[in-house]
Amino acid sequence: MTSAYVYLGFPRGPTMVNVTETLLLVLVVVTALAFDFTNGFHDTGNAMATSIATRALKPKTAVLLSAVLNMAGAFLSLTVAATIAKGLVDAGAINLEVVFAGLVGGIVWNLLTWLLGLPSSSSHALVGGVIGAVLAAAGTSGVIWSGVLSKVLVPALLAPVIAIGVAAVGTALVARLTKGVSQDVTSRGFRWGQVGSASLVSLAHGTNDAQKSMGIILLALITAGAVPADSSVPFWVIFACAFFMALGTYLGGWRIIRTLGKGLVEIDSRQGMAAETSSAAVILLSSHFGFSLSTTHVATGSILGSGVGMPGAKVRWGVAGRMLAAWGMTLPAAGLVGAVCYWIQHGIGGALGTLIVLAILLGVAFTIWTASRRKPVDHSNVNEEWDETKGAKLKVEVATTGEAGEPQVGPVVDERRAAVVSAISAAPSEGDTK
Repeated sequence: MTSAYVYLGFPRGPTMVNVTETLLLVLVVVTALAFDFTNGFHDTGNAMATSIATRALKPKTAVLLSAVLNMAGAFLSLTVAATIAKGLVDAGAINLEVVFAGLVGGIVWNLLTWLLGLPSSSSHALVGGVIGAVLAAAGTSGVIWSGVLSKVLVPALLAPVIAIGVAAVGTALVARLTKGVSQDVTSRGFRWGQVGSASLVSLAHGTNDAQKSMGIILLALITAGAVPADSSVPFWVIFACAFFMALGTYLGGWRIIRTLGKGLVEIDSRQGMAAETSSAAVILLSSHFGFSLSTTHVATGSILGSGVGMPGAKVRWGVAGRMLAAWGMTLPAAGLVGAVCYWIQHGIGGALGTLIVLAILLGVAFTIWTASRRKPVDHSNVNEEWDETKGAKLKVEVATTGEAGEPQVGPVVDERRAAVVSAISAAPSEGDTK
């Protein structure tokens, strides 16, 4: 009978070193799947935020549909997984401790930005955590800088800009084509269109983001000697990553869905379909070329573009600025956490160091979850009014680009003007006085 040690690439005989290495490999795989889970609920809004905001889909239906299509998309391509496993760091210069520390860095940043409702990049959190741990362990020689530049940094800069441009042009064309058509007609038609476009984004997300954890697990297996250096991703890894991504997607990252759907632009179904179609096109193109693209950057850029391209639409640039700041901090912040975790592991040494880092991760995760319960966001309140400035009163305003019969909301700046408008509206008309 072949033992687990032989399967994992270790010689026969359960020596203490082999047991420790085996347990560490199992822990890395489990942690990678945990990251995939956080990636799922962190990025649900990329596909479904606009459909939920325009009420094209009910919230629970939207996340279920997204989960199914995310899982299906994970089986369509493995190009990005190869980029993560072999294109960013030197597999010969790292060990399982490095991979584990990098995963912890990515998970911590995902959880923190989820708590704040900031749609930052899970992809960059993972890449940043791993690179930080590699730098702490092997120095700059352990990082393939040309791969980081061409596969991560350049796409990070270009993707949101391209998405903004594509969505803005698409939205402007849709607005021109539907000019003069009643909002009742456009709302019904484009809501159905949104179901298709949001589904395409979910499928595209699966082809890109689910593969990143596959790449990390493959990297761990190669490092442990469980598979050859030129090995492709095993089927069980593909299935496990797809499943945990789908599970996280179904549970829904309601805080980030709310920010993307209500915080950036008060969006209607025409804008929603244009934004989703733009996101799907850019993500699928990047997956084809193996770019480790941030689907969050693409989706956010597309939503901003839909606001830019729609006449009369209001874009909340303050919210966009906070997102941009989070994007800029993702790589260095996750990298710092990854580096510190590696130093703790390496400084203490052995299984004890790894278990202490695991305890820190669990403690941070529990603390963040507890903090999120103070002001919970879920499917029941994800579409509530967006208060752009703390303490600003919200009053109903005439819809410009919103759903017919469903007025949009926003902070009233001039209270005197609002009072005059209200008085005029309440005054009896000439026909009423006769």
